[in-house]
Amino acid sequence: MISIRGLTKRFGSTAVLDGIDLDIAEGERVVVIGPSGTGKSTLLRCLNFLDRPDAGTIAIGDVSVDVARATKRDILALRRATAFVFQNYALFANKTAKENIMEALVTVQGRPREEAERRAREVLAETGLAEKADSYPAALSGGQQQRVGIGRAMAIGAELMLFDEPTSALDPEWVGEVLDLMRRVAAQRQTMLIVTHEMQFAREIADRVIFMEGGRIVEQGPPGQVLEAPHDARLRRFLRRVA
Repeated sequence: MISIRGLTKRFGSTAVLDGIDLDIAEGERVVVIGPSGTGKSTLLRCLNFLDRPDAGTIAIGDVSVDVARATKRDILALRRATAFVFQNYALFANKTAKENIMEALVTVQGRPREEAERRAREVLAETGLAEKADSYPAALSGGQQQRVGIGRAMAIGAELMLFDEPTSALDPEWVGEVLDLMRRVAAQRQTMLIVTHEMQFAREIADRVIFMEGGRIVEQGPPGQVLEAPHDARLRRFLRRVA
């Protein structure tokens, strides 16, 4: 379903992504782990051109893009094929929970407002926030705001959901409710690429765990192998630190 070849991103003379090759099957849940500053979030941001890659190809479903020659139409097609869940929620402060979910349905997908509102209310019910439909972000807890952010991604029906450390900005009391919602999304066999430091969550949810270091994929495999019997010394050191 998803094929990435030679994906490269430089900031100045530093290669933050150094020729990443990665395939993800439809319905696969892939978790990316690694030290801070090793390119994990940049990988996600490059897949829908929040950061523009310098080289490589990205194919998601029927959309295939050579990033060096990507047009505005190519970028829009990639963004329509993906849904991004940010670590800092990224909700519109002047819109209610319902309106935040409706926004992309109306402006990007061109759905009628009545249909978009109906879908937004369905998603809010699925996320346990039906009673918060008319609440603004300032009136919501961090966990509730992140659940709205995940609901917004769910509503779009994208082929690939991208999660960029979705619990890193949360107080500990709210982490569980967000991870529970992600488990429910995963149970629907939604294709997911997740950057997280929650190792136990990675063990539970992932079909595959990828360890990145220095802008490269160093080791990957089933959670039991990568997290319990790692081959690479850098991965063993990382797991000792996070443990």
